[in-house]
Amino acid sequence: VAGLGNYMLRGTRHNVGMAVLDRLAQQLAVAEGWRVDRQCCADVAMATARGLELVLLKPRRFMNLNGLSVASAAKIYNLRPEDIYLVHDDLDKALGKVAIKLGGSARGHNGVRSCISALYSNEMTRLRVGIGQP
Repeated sequence: VAGLGNYMLRGTRHNVGMAVLDRLAQQLAVAEGWRVDRQCCADVAMATARGLELVLLKPRRFMNLNGLSVASAAKIYNLRPEDIYLVHDDLDKALGKVAIKLGGSARGHNGVRSCISALYSNEMTRLRVGIGQP
């Protein structure tokens, strides 16, 4: 599960993907388990939910390079694109509304575009979190 965003700009609405991962880590009782993984240039935490092993990932790169971290983690943890969930902001959705999208285009989102490019696939599931228009 990768929370897309700009790591150095925490607290902004475009980093809602990372905020969701922080909350998920709290709910799975692994919030203290974040560690810096230099191989994939990301913060990583391991968790278990309903018998599934999860890799939680917050890239430490700019949004348009998040895919490099996601692809590196996929290689390290032996994950296929269809095993990956991307959590990201969506300007076209009202604030707080969420939707799940299975595969498809990036719809103009630079972080998703970067992931599609780095993984050579658009098969990732996306959790789109509405942030509304400015």
